[in-house]
Amino acid sequence: MKPGSVAIVGAAETTELGVIPGLSQIQLHADAALNALKDAGLSPKDIDGVATAGESPVSIAHYLGIKPTYIDGTGVGGCSFMLHVRHAAAAINEGLATTVLITHGESGRSRVGAGRFGGSPASLQGQFEAPYGASGPPSMFTIPVLRYMKEFGVTEEQLAMVAVVQREWAGMNPRASFHDPITVEDVLNSRMIAYPFHLLECCLVTDGGGALILTSADRAKDFPTKPVYIIGTGESAETPMISQMYDFKSSTAFRISGKKAFDEAGIKHSDVDHLMIYDAFAHLPLYGLEDLGFCAPGDAAGFVWDGHTAPGGSLPMNTNGGGLSYMHSGMYGMYALQESIRQMRGVAPAQVPGAEVSVCLGVGGMFAAAGCVIFSNQAPT
Repeated sequence: MKPGSVAIVGAAETTELGVIPGLSQIQLHADAALNALKDAGLSPKDIDGVATAGESPVSIAHYLGIKPTYIDGTGVGGCSFMLHVRHAAAAINEGLATTVLITHGESGRSRVGAGRFGGSPASLQGQFEAPYGASGPPSMFTIPVLRYMKEFGVTEEQLAMVAVVQREWAGMNPRASFHDPITVEDVLNSRMIAYPFHLLECCLVTDGGGALILTSADRAKDFPTKPVYIIGTGESAETPMISQMYDFKSSTAFRISGKKAFDEAGIKHSDVDHLMIYDAFAHLPLYGLEDLGFCAPGDAAGFVWDGHTAPGGSLPMNTNGGGLSYMHSGMYGMYALQESIRQMRGVAPAQVPGAEVSVCLGVGGMFAAAGCVIFSNQAPT
């Protein structure tokens, strides 16, 4: 993809966030979509491409009355929406569609119209991990993080600091689920979920959603919003079984997708003003900082501890409060993308002054997949 050839011209989350028992899952998709359409000054008849995860793109197109020439139902977990952005940009450049709507909606807490939990016993995970008691992200994510902490000497206090910093950012965001400051001691005194994760190091469980609208950069000036240009994208996959990661201390999918995005964008790490790293659990930002190349292996915990990712730090990260304090309805990637776009538009509650480049990295499953998108608010030359 030529950097900056496609832009985001519409972006919005659901009208409410948190606990929304009055809307089913598909209604959350529709609410977010209508908000994004309003943001872009469009109606469903202007959309000719649809992408989504968690629901069928066919269902979304039908529900909104869209007759698309392009659909994408890629579903690889929480980073699916990063991949949708990448695929939609390619589709627009190829002439497969002119205006693509990406939707997300989950009734993660209220479970209204939501799918059932649990994978197939015949799956690889069902055959080779589930029989040994690994059940769900809190217990499965402990497998790599314990090796990571042992090899690099990362302490429980350092892991807890990730949650402390995320809450500091959330305190500046009126839409965040939690605002009250917390300390390392608060985190370590919260209920143990699965060692080393305490309650405050685990993602929220909420309802909500979001939507994006993409079109070609040469059309972006025709919309009422400030365009946000896509300058780099990457995606990769690793394994459906967390026990079979290539290296417990690093995500191969993070490394591949991040390098692809940086190479495509043609930027250096010093060019990055703002960073979003999917933080369903407290260890994920540490892996992301290292696998993207911002920190050497083993150095990310100290980087966060020293305040570099906190308000006023050298690399503002997860400025919405993240999946630990802002929102996490199940597939968090859409919320990370929304915050990158707010920062590039200059309208984020915790706005980074003068930010021109934002990197957004998402994970799918338990280190199963990854997607990376790099945004800029500077028009392509």
